[in-house]
Amino acid sequence: MDSCFKGKGMESLRELYKIGVGPSSSHTMGPERAAKIISLKYPDADKYVVTLYGSLAKTGIGHRTDYIIKKTLSEEKTEIIFDENKTDIPHPNTMQFKVFKEGSIFNEFTVLSIGGGDIRFMGDDIKPPKRPYELSTFSEISEYCKAHDMRLWQYVEMVEGFEIWDFLQTIWDCMKNSIKEGVTAEGEIFGGLHVLRKAKQLYNYRHMDELSETKENRLVCSYAFAVSEQNASCNGKIVTAPTCGASGVLPAVLKYTQDKRKLSDSDILRALATGGLIGNIIKTNASISGAEAGCQAEIGSACSMAAAALGELYEMDIDQIEYAAEVAMEHHLGLTCDPVKGLVQIPCIERNAVAAMRAINAVNLANFLAGSRKISFDLVVKTMYETGKDLHNRYRETSEGGLAKLYN
Repeated sequence: MDSCFKGKGMESLRELYKIGVGPSSSHTMGPERAAKIISLKYPDADKYVVTLYGSLAKTGIGHRTDYIIKKTLSEEKTEIIFDENKTDIPHPNTMQFKVFKEGSIFNEFTVLSIGGGDIRFMGDDIKPPKRPYELSTFSEISEYCKAHDMRLWQYVEMVEGFEIWDFLQTIWDCMKNSIKEGVTAEGEIFGGLHVLRKAKQLYNYRHMDELSETKENRLVCSYAFAVSEQNASCNGKIVTAPTCGASGVLPAVLKYTQDKRKLSDSDILRALATGGLIGNIIKTNASISGAEAGCQAEIGSACSMAAAALGELYEMDIDQIEYAAEVAMEHHLGLTCDPVKGLVQIPCIERNAVAAMRAINAVNLANFLAGSRKISFDLVVKTMYETGKDLHNRYRETSEGGLAKLYN
């Protein structure tokens, strides 16, 4: 990975699961977080000039980047510059903040929005989060857990402490609420594409001959649509899992399975810990940023997290959970990020529903075939990152290729 991201071990799950308002973790939540830090550090600034580069410049308006920065810093004192031409930047989501006092530049910062609402300030002025996990690959963690007769969620508890469960309960409550609100909401999602909310329609649809498999598809998809539509509408809070654009996959799978099997919240929290560990491994060793590695880094990661979480709910062993997560990611390899008009709507909303169903399929496959697998989870994570780097820029959240280019 790029040198500015390297570090020993992994960050806390608190840096993976974040609660906030969409539509984009990297284009909205990350810039908002950076702006808050700078506004608290320099509340008496006369003026702020923020330059957006790369994907932030090309899809920032559709993702509301300029809106959230101005709202956080100051509507009157903030100037936003969209620089779509500069290419020698340390990350596709790069921002430069200039703080002015008495007519001249008082300080300036280069900030990277690396996905999932996570940011990095270049230089030593503001330190990155601590890394409580010493191990950072699935093979290392699997070996440790097997040697100590632990499940993956127990490893998370050992590293994070018992208080992690209070945090994950808050995360799960937010996920459930976003589903609850989303399946009752109606109307058109703002942005100019005239996309209508569909979660309520899916949730309430009843067919006299509905088979159990059809009902599963309908409900899982309705939950995924609910969260994704809440995110796209910037209406209510959602959880990055691991990003805003992929926030519907994990809660959809967990909510459906909890209701179907009458599971407790404690069961779900263990699944969130297991899925979070998978997301953390991807974030540490590859990327969860669509601007850096395409949608495979977002929706593929979410699918892997959901598959691993579901594997925990079914009490699968570590090898089966690994296979489920690997299958989920492997069959998203090469997936492009081409949001129409820079909005997190087409194809993003539907894609969450498809990935949720694929996570369930991956777990079913792992139940039968885990003993014959040839590809490790660590290998598919490495492959995903290299594939993402090979994708042309137009397919990495710039809205210059694919559906974004051809849709009229």
